[in-house]
Amino acid sequence: MPFPSIDPIAFQFGPFAIRWYGIAYVVGILGWWKYSLWLLKKRPQAFPKVTAQLIDDYVGWAIGGVIIGGRLGWVLFYQPAKYLADPLQIFQVWKGGMAFHGGLLGVAIATLLYAHRHHIRALSFMDLVCCGIPIGLFFGRIANFINGELYGRVTDVSWGVLFPHGGWLPRHPSQLYEACLEGLLLFVVLGVSALWTRAPDRRGCMTGLFLAGYGLARIAAECFREPDAFLGTFVGGVTMGQLLSIPLVLVGSFLIIRASRGTSVAVRKWDAFTK
Repeated sequence: MPFPSIDPIAFQFGPFAIRWYGIAYVVGILGWWKYSLWLLKKRPQAFPKVTAQLIDDYVGWAIGGVIIGGRLGWVLFYQPAKYLADPLQIFQVWKGGMAFHGGLLGVAIATLLYAHRHHIRALSFMDLVCCGIPIGLFFGRIANFINGELYGRVTDVSWGVLFPHGGWLPRHPSQLYEACLEGLLLFVVLGVSALWTRAPDRRGCMTGLFLAGYGLARIAAECFREPDAFLGTFVGGVTMGQLLSIPLVLVGSFLIIRASRGTSVAVRKWDAFTK
């Protein structure tokens, strides 16, 4: 299949250009914000002390966590030598280079600090926050596809795409695979769990479902995604994306198991710290 002729620039007014990638970030954040407010209204008892005002005030913290964490994650996980040689490039975010795992870590730290500042249970707040993250993941991967970046490995399947920078052979549209797995599927799983099960009543369960679900989806999608040329793969063909996702699956599984067995001593101590 030929690559669809979609200009990465959505609108341009003279030298000022608005790209689909930037729009994806904005739509993802707005979608997360509105969905979180709606979910809180539907299941307020599942998220103690969390209010609509707290969600509104948290948006800025989340944006900061995504941008700072995503950029530093890219620098540390993917190209540390390049940026250590010229540290000023770290601030040149307009040239690209954001890592989801770094952004997730940044949001986690921002959430912990925010919860501590407002004396709310960190895990309860995280349980609500994580439910809407797949919205941003979906639109972000669609934007990756429009940009013709992060494409998949060479394939002979009938839906293989000839990407502009991917050579003369068709490749898996791995961005769309990720949009479906990390975005749509994970959103449905979390939504069903939040609305029609007791998962939100078990502190940490929703966070665990998100971490484990994203980790498994990313590990599966990486099997079709072309490894970064400057990194290649590790022992056994493992990619950096898979390597970084393994801890998410482990931590997520731990949280799910912990939630099913009741509150641990460590969690009770953390709750006392955040009150």
